[in-house]
Amino acid sequence: MTPPFPDAPSLLVPSRDGTAIAVFTAGHGRGAPVLLVHGTGSDHTTWRAVAPLVSGERPVHALDRRGRGASDDTKPYAAEREAEDIAAAAAALAANHGATITVVGHSLGGRFALAAALGTDAIARVLAYEGAPGSRTGAQARAHEALLARLRAHLERGDQDAVLEAFLREAGGLRASELGAFRASDLWPRRAATAPLIVREMDAVLHDDAIGIEALAGITQPVLQVTGSRSPAGFRDGAAALDARLARGRLEVIEGARHNAHHTHPDAFARAVRRFAEGG
Repeated sequence: MTPPFPDAPSLLVPSRDGTAIAVFTAGHGRGAPVLLVHGTGSDHTTWRAVAPLVSGERPVHALDRRGRGASDDTKPYAAEREAEDIAAAAAALAANHGATITVVGHSLGGRFALAAALGTDAIARVLAYEGAPGSRTGAQARAHEALLARLRAHLERGDQDAVLEAFLREAGGLRASELGAFRASDLWPRRAATAPLIVREMDAVLHDDAIGIEALAGITQPVLQVTGSRSPAGFRDGAAALDARLARGRLEVIEGARHNAHHTHPDAFARAVRRFAEGG
């Protein structure tokens, strides 16, 4: 099977702080352009199943977030920089296509996409799959702080595999069978190498107000939040809490899906993208 993305970036976009953000193109159709944004622990290739299902009808692009894949990195790190990266990529693509962009993000990529929509009118609408902020108080918040502490301890010992496994199991809700299959794949070493980025991004999730619920409540573009019916309840609760604050929000559920629906339910995921990108 032909990979959906070329080996080299189609575009290198300078972000606000000068960081080069790599954008890969999977299709050149005539419909509404789409930009795909990956979550923590991955890169643009995570969209390999979804991109071909969307790209026959419209231009489809996917970026490597800063510090990953073909994109550069610049310190100090902050959630605002991630939002600026997506906004810069969307603006460049909008200029190239002469049309505003639908941005689709998975997990933290969805949250950064939502934050990016606050900073540019090049983004017409945002689809976020389980990207809403969780509660910063209560049992869930305490569990996430404890997980972050464990991830930092694993990283300090140099155990990158343990960082990735704990993150996927406790934050992403992957089952033992899914983790076992992932660990046996050729992809695992590349994902484990991103352990330092996993830790810094989880710290941003828990502590950076730029991607908190009050900030994201200011989005005026249409937002579709999608969750999986079998995902941990915290994802659905977060989506509902954000939706209640959005001016133009909507919720959908992919039946039978968990947090990695773009892998396990690519047809349903792609249908949601196509419908939303066309204004549905």
